[in-house]
Amino acid sequence: MYHRIVETERGSGIPVERGAIRLGGAYDRAVGVLRRFLGRASVALYRFAGRASTKVFSVAVGGSFAHFGRRSVVQPPVRLNGERFIEIGDNVFIGRGSWLQVLGNDHDRPVITVGDGTSIVGHCVLSATHSVTLGRSVLFARNVYVADHQHAFGDLDAAVLEQGVTRVGPVEIAEGAWLGQNVVVGPGVRIGRGAVIGANSVVLSDVPDHAVAVGAPARVVRTADDAHA
Repeated sequence: MYHRIVETERGSGIPVERGAIRLGGAYDRAVGVLRRFLGRASVALYRFAGRASTKVFSVAVGGSFAHFGRRSVVQPPVRLNGERFIEIGDNVFIGRGSWLQVLGNDHDRPVITVGDGTSIVGHCVLSATHSVTLGRSVLFARNVYVADHQHAFGDLDAAVLEQGVTRVGPVEIAEGAWLGQNVVVGPGVRIGRGAVIGANSVVLSDVPDHAVAVGAPARVVRTADDAHA
């Protein structure tokens, strides 16, 4: 902001414009403080609205699950199939864009189990026809895919979509494991306690406790013994 300075020429009484000076610090600081306040208030309101809507949604849908633990949240939008066969522990977070799916309607027990304290960041898939179990405090990055089955594709005269599933086998991801972004876990696999799976890995065989596995297909590159060597 600028302010024009007009002075009187000494001795003549004639007004003379001396130029402009910037109204500095105080105005600029006031504008900066106001912008920061409005920005922080807007972000806080946005966060509050998001948390509130997520909590309301979670409370509303929780009763449709086989079990839905205390302080657990499911962020909408989420895709749910067979939720009455899905068991969610306490303090679980399931991020937006995820898909929890149980195939079939004749189960007599939970088919997908998510342990206490587990965090699924978002855009992840859990798909089960027999058993997918996540232990306590498991961490999924984005876009993780876990299934206890594969699509059948042996019939050359039929679309893969119409051939159902094959190679069904239980999947277990044990307590404290961490799966990086874009990891795929196939049927019949156990990922051990505290194991780490690197981003973009495809896990088709067991990973021991506290091991690190990477690649497609994933292979173990470090074990607990190596870490203590």
